[in-house]
Amino acid sequence: MRGADAAYRSNVGIALFNAQGLVLIARRIGDDGPEVIYPGFEWQMPQGGTDPGEDLETAARRELYEETGVTSARLLGQLHQPVAYDWPPYHGPPHRLGRWRGQSQVWFAFRFAGADSEIDLTSPQTGEAAEFDAWRWERLAVLPALVVPYKRQVYAAVVDGFAGFAGPSAANHDRIVPASG
Repeated sequence: MRGADAAYRSNVGIALFNAQGLVLIARRIGDDGPEVIYPGFEWQMPQGGTDPGEDLETAARRELYEETGVTSARLLGQLHQPVAYDWPPYHGPPHRLGRWRGQSQVWFAFRFAGADSEIDLTSPQTGEAAEFDAWRWERLAVLPALVVPYKRQVYAAVVDGFAGFAGPSAANHDRIVPASG
């Protein structure tokens, strides 16, 4: 039931900031059905689907761990409203994501409290194949230019919502933003 009448898949996104106010991004290895990547736009922040009834912060921490191995993270805040994106046209074989038109994401900001050696993309915690083959710390403001075009409006909302956590002095002045739904 793909198309305008299909529902959005419930999803969480994670902006993990280091002590310098840079955010973790990882390079996707390949497409996942209708969630395609385009050459030159393989970078994204961790994200993933939620289980029915799962607490969203718990889901964000689970996805962060499953995709990066990171557990040393302190909650900073959450975007006040979910943001959604539609998949681009997909003409491949049937896929588990094909029943949705796209994803509706609730985004969380965390401050990384560990060492870079904690980040491990090559040993996914789920036993499934790794989604990413490289990672780096990047300035939040440039992220919309690095992601696939169909996710850019989501990343622009993340940049606007979490700008206060970015930059070299932000970690010294963290303020906890109450989560609101």
